[in-house]
Amino acid sequence: MAGIPTFATGPGFLGRSIAGVGPSFTVAGIPLDIGVTNRAGARSGPGAIRQASRMLVDGEHPYFWTDVNAMPIADLGEFEIALGDLPKSLALIEKQAADIPHLLAMGGEHGITLPLLRALRKRLGEPLSLIHFDAHVDTWDDNFGQVYGHGSVFYHAINEGLVDPHRMIQIGIRSPVQRDVWDWTIGQGVTILSAQDVHEMGVAAVAKRAIAVAGQDRPTYLTYDVDCLDPAFAPGTGTPEIGGLASWQTQAIIRRFTEIFFVGMDVVEVLPAHDVSEITALAAATVMWEYLALLGRAQA
Repeated sequence: MAGIPTFATGPGFLGRSIAGVGPSFTVAGIPLDIGVTNRAGARSGPGAIRQASRMLVDGEHPYFWTDVNAMPIADLGEFEIALGDLPKSLALIEKQAADIPHLLAMGGEHGITLPLLRALRKRLGEPLSLIHFDAHVDTWDDNFGQVYGHGSVFYHAINEGLVDPHRMIQIGIRSPVQRDVWDWTIGQGVTILSAQDVHEMGVAAVAKRAIAVAGQDRPTYLTYDVDCLDPAFAPGTGTPEIGGLASWQTQAIIRRFTEIFFVGMDVVEVLPAHDVSEITALAAATVMWEYLALLGRAQA
């Protein structure tokens, strides 16, 4: 999927050539979507994000003035998965992520986040803070009988001690959810800001709350499900929910995270078969670009 050359730019993210692990930042696709509950097809997400990222190679970031293209970034290509075997695929993802210092992962379904958190937890030796953009809480104990479905990621992450739920914030939540699942999530100490909360509070207040929850000196992981966006901005996703965030809102919130110590991130649930004019893929690619610009600015 990532090896097809394109005119004027290389086949990787931001026109990189497909190579090994980067000296500072490594991008990799994880084409897994066998744990989804609605539309399938997110396995094609990495290729679409790479394609859309070609829009972002011709200048500096207009807010931070980071030259992202000059940063030490490598595109590793695609992670190996086990066809049709979800537990084995998760084990393979964890193994491949284990020795990558700073990974930016392109899904694939949200289930990829669980093995990435497992790998980071082992390497860092402590639970992570988590900033989670999503329409769904993803704390169901199973999805229609599938223990490791994409809606159970953070149920496992909390129970396995991968994240500190008191340092975890979910932004954009608005899907139907059973009250006991909601109460369990809140009861673990997770902070939930609904999409309506974001609209009413404003981006500056949301960012301030996220920084307070995650903490400024703690290793923090960013996971961004594109269905946090309203379907008007991200139709190409598996489980769209109306009333979501606008792309500018997530962009403005992330730009305010200058005080957070990030150790990795992922963008998930891009489903190109249902996209319109690549707007979902472009949103995903731009979130990754914003993250790199943020970290490049922090290291300057």
